[in-house]
Amino acid sequence: MRSLRIGIVAGEASGDILGAGLMQALQKRFPDIQFEGIGGELMLAAGCRSLYPMERLSVMGLVEVLGRVPELLRERRRLVRHFIANPPDLFIGIDAPDFTLGMERQLKQAGIPTVHYVSPSVWAWKRKRIFKIKRCVDLLLTLFPFEAEVYEPTQQNLRFVGHPLAEIIPAQIDMEQAREQYAAQADQKMVALLPGSRGSELKYLAQPFLETARWLQARDPGLVFVMPAANQRRYDQLAAMVAAEYGDLNLKLVRGHSREVMAAADAILIASGTATLEACLLRKPMVVAYRMAGLTYKIYSRMIESRWISLPNVLAGEEMVPEILQDRVSPDVLGPLVLRALDDNEYRSRIEQVFGQIGEQLRQNASERAADAVLELLQQRHSQRGETPHG
Repeated sequence: MRSLRIGIVAGEASGDILGAGLMQALQKRFPDIQFEGIGGELMLAAGCRSLYPMERLSVMGLVEVLGRVPELLRERRRLVRHFIANPPDLFIGIDAPDFTLGMERQLKQAGIPTVHYVSPSVWAWKRKRIFKIKRCVDLLLTLFPFEAEVYEPTQQNLRFVGHPLAEIIPAQIDMEQAREQYAAQADQKMVALLPGSRGSELKYLAQPFLETARWLQARDPGLVFVMPAANQRRYDQLAAMVAAEYGDLNLKLVRGHSREVMAAADAILIASGTATLEACLLRKPMVVAYRMAGLTYKIYSRMIESRWISLPNVLAGEEMVPEILQDRVSPDVLGPLVLRALDDNEYRSRIEQVFGQIGEQLRQNASERAADAVLELLQQRHSQRGETPHG
């Protein structure tokens, strides 16, 4: 009896986390299950056979991606041909909707069941995409409870599974140990600086974040700043910038460990993205900022339908954390907001309460629930063909 074979594609680090968790949950049920497609280090360690390097998909922004479009389209066509010629029992696309939804549409048309893990941000912009998603996807796995309502017009087959990060944060973090490692003294306040993991994010956010640190240090010389770099390449970029212009800062630059750094921090200055959810689950006050190419922002800003861009605010249903965009990303704007996050005890207590409730809501044993939903779809397809799922 042959093993189950799953096609799976993730586009960036956050998808790699989700993919590895889902793979491991499926392996518990079917130890001989096989996975192939695109994944990062975690998915490869879990046994995914890689057909293309994941980091080549990690491009952000409408303008920034233009130079890579021919390569990405060529690779997507190659992957589709591969999976149609060697049909998996099921295909799972994880986030990266611009890349994966097109694959899912073609594979679904070829008779391969398709799953999309992580709803595109249809609640935020381009809500009409729900009709395209319906055509591409047999099963949609969502991370957040508010998303189901958006899909009601299409009656999408959808399962809210919760978010895996809610299970591992803060359970995996020793707060006191993190504090001892990154804060110089017990009585010193620490600010984490997270300008993003992509090169394009560092281009637009690293300097204003460091300038804000300088603004803060001038007003509170006892502050400690820690900036985690996503990988060695980002570390080298930041180290060169700090050495050239910011040697006066009480700053520690570290490779990786962003979650531990956030756990140790009293407040966080952070780029909008998945890391804001981690900060929320750690119940930390934060200031969210984002800048991008001017043309990209003009295009995006006209499409945005949500009141907020950061997940902590969307999940809370109110503005719990400040969101600072584009030209307002400057020390004079960011600095006072970070000081409030550090010093306003009533505000900090409210953050602790609301973010704690969000964590409880998202703690649903997501990988196991996602695996159950995937197997249910497989069983439906096999029963239609008079077969039995196997592993």
